[in-house]
Amino acid sequence: MSGAAARSFGTRYFPALQQRNFRVFWLGQCVSVVGTWMQNVGQAWLVLELTGSAAKLGVVSAIQFLPMMVLSLFAGPFIDRFPKRRTLILTQTSLAVLALILAGITWLKLVQYWMILVLAFLIGLVQLVDNPTRQAYVIELASRENLMNAVSLNSAAFNLARIVGPAVAGLLIKGIGIAPCYFLNALSFVAVIGALSTLKTPPIASNRRIDSMGAILGSVREGLSYIRRRPEILIPVCLMGLVSLFVINYSIFVPTFARTNLGLDAGGFGFLMTSMGIGSLTAALSLAMRSSKGPSRLRLYGGAAGMCLAILLCGLQRGYGLSCVLLGIAGFCTISFSASTNATIQLASDDEHRGRVMSVWSLVFGGVTPLGSLYAGSVSQATSPALAMSLSGALGLVAAVAAILLVRRSKSLD
Repeated sequence: MSGAAARSFGTRYFPALQQRNFRVFWLGQCVSVVGTWMQNVGQAWLVLELTGSAAKLGVVSAIQFLPMMVLSLFAGPFIDRFPKRRTLILTQTSLAVLALILAGITWLKLVQYWMILVLAFLIGLVQLVDNPTRQAYVIELASRENLMNAVSLNSAAFNLARIVGPAVAGLLIKGIGIAPCYFLNALSFVAVIGALSTLKTPPIASNRRIDSMGAILGSVREGLSYIRRRPEILIPVCLMGLVSLFVINYSIFVPTFARTNLGLDAGGFGFLMTSMGIGSLTAALSLAMRSSKGPSRLRLYGGAAGMCLAILLCGLQRGYGLSCVLLGIAGFCTISFSASTNATIQLASDDEHRGRVMSVWSLVFGGVTPLGSLYAGSVSQATSPALAMSLSGALGLVAAVAAILLVRRSKSLD
């Protein structure tokens, strides 16, 4: 492909990358999220090695997302109030330091289960602000016209990392140990912090006062009322909350299913996660290349239903190859659902409320994880990971069908 043809292809299918600010930020993210996935896999396997308990793995995930569950709504006013670039530099630096601490105590063989719980909670506190700020910052980097493309490309980066990160982590764990996963994650933050330091964006911030609890609560109430008045935001947000609670507990389901029902080692677990990442990356690239049409209700609600059905079927079988295929389908549908939901609610939001809307998004996408993780870990421990997956897929499928019926009352699907 010639240089001119390549530029034409990029402009047509990946217009967000033509924006210098988004391109720099995205490249930094591509490096950083590989490290994040390596740490996620390493942490899950470390907990299983230390405790051998699916329930205790669920507790770690619950603790990490507890701040998001309890405080997400209160983070929104602060996200709208302060410039997002400076906020992200602070949060990304904090996450790098926490990764270094986990790497050090693991390398020195000092790590204990309670230490992982403490660090998970601290990581959760930082992510409480970091996650919705990153989501709301994308539209400032790429513009409204390119938002769907930018969201899809972020998903592509995240899921390319889901392919590379778990595979590398599995090989590292099997070959030399878990600690390198955390060291490499800490190092990866240098890329995104460096990218943020070079961005040139206007410091968009709200003038709304948040200098008292009354002012913060008033801002939270206004944001919730804003969402409630808009069905195009409310229905996808509610469905995301239910599916996140029951189905998107992959950090619990996949390692316990791999170890208990399939009898796999860390390498096998890593490649199960890689299969899910391949499906997710395929979906993200497909969405990016079709982003000129905007978010689709069919991909949103159909993605939710397909994801739940794939997880249900995965729990009913015991073949390693078929598990990889079904998890790949689940990954594809998960990204179709989540990216379409993200773009839909951002485009339906104005600049004044976007931070608060995305803090609610963070609540329903990640904030319900403590409850979901406890549910997934407890049910997996009491029955089996396979049965827990099938039950969860069935519950999510019911929620997706109900949402589709609600949408069809007002207008047909795309």
